Amino acid sequence: MLSPRRKCVVSGGSVLRSLGGSQFWPEGTLSGLMEEMSGESVVSSVVSSVVPAATTRTTSFKCASTSSKYVKLNVGGALYYTTMQTLTKQDTMLKAMFSGRMEVLTDSEGWILIDRCGKHFGTLLNYLRDGAVPLPETRREIEELLAEAKYYLVQGLADECQASLQNKDVYEPFCKVPVITSSKEEQKLIATSNKPAVKLLYNRSNNKYSYTSNSDDNMLKNIELFDKLSLRFNGRVLFIKDVIGDEICCWSFYGQGRKIAEVCCTSIVYATEKKQTKVEFPEARIYEETLNILLYEAQDGRGPDNALLEATGGAAGRSHHLDDDDERERIERVRRIHVKRPDDRAHLHQ
Repeated sequence: MLSPRRKCVVSGGSVLRSLGGSQFWPEGTLSGLMEEMSGESVVSSVVSSVVPAATTRTTSFKCASTSSKYVKLNVGGALYYTTMQTLTKQDTMLKAMFSGRMEVLTDSEGWILIDRCGKHFGTLLNYLRDGAVPLPETRREIEELLAEAKYYLVQGLADECQASLQNKDVYEPFCKVPVITSSKEEQKLIATSNKPAVKLLYNRSNNKYSYTSNSDDNMLKNIELFDKLSLRFNGRVLFIKDVIGDEICCWSFYGQGRKIAEVCCTSIVYATEKKQTKVEFPEARIYEETLNILLYEAQDGRGPDNALLEATGGAAGRSHHLDDDDERERIERVRRIHVKRPDDRAHLHQ
């Protein structure tokens, strides 16, 4: 006695739970139910779980009435149930298959086998029915759908996919300035870059005192200069923005993966009654350190010019004259510049 097999029918995208559920249906029930259904449906199941291994035959498809005849399709294991009218509505490979111009492969239960992935076949059927279909969101799925449309010669859908892909082309910006999210990310960016790096840290909320009258204007000038430098040297220098650091406004300059110089633009000034934070705009010093950092630029993939660094007093150019202790001290040494003008001298309150 044959054991009953469980079947599941999907109509219009929803499972007919009244047919499935926990009930078992004897052999032949599924085909009988499908003959009684009006409209088009999809049997969403994998072949290996529905039918046992069966013999197949290759024949020319013949149908007396193309308007109402239902066709059972097995596309790469996904089972679809549709009408001849849908399959022959447009001049495609499917129309050739089901108008007798091409031979089709059929198994013992009448499923017509198509050796393609069935992932997007439902979208193809919807396009054949309606002449239009919403395209997938991701570029990869559109490319997959385009491949299927080309295979089945659904030219209209293929054109829509190609037009969508052209609109979705990814354009890389010419000037990219990363905004770091953590100190670990900053270290990786600098360590893996083959370019010298300039980082501007600005975080106005770090101040616990009031600002002097010109501080906001100078903060903006620092940011504007950073943007101008990143546009001018973006192909030669890695520019990084830091808005989560502990300083208020500070420039850092890196070469060969280590910090070479630092320009701090803030200081505390003492008014007659209270402390204030002053932000400066040391434009000349910033330009100087930016030009100095260009000495660490790789030359034709060979690294920086040590002779040039030595002639200009660069640390890397002097390294071969130092012993190990001096070299370690050099690596740990950073040129730090704290901007302080004569008018900042304060009356220090003890």
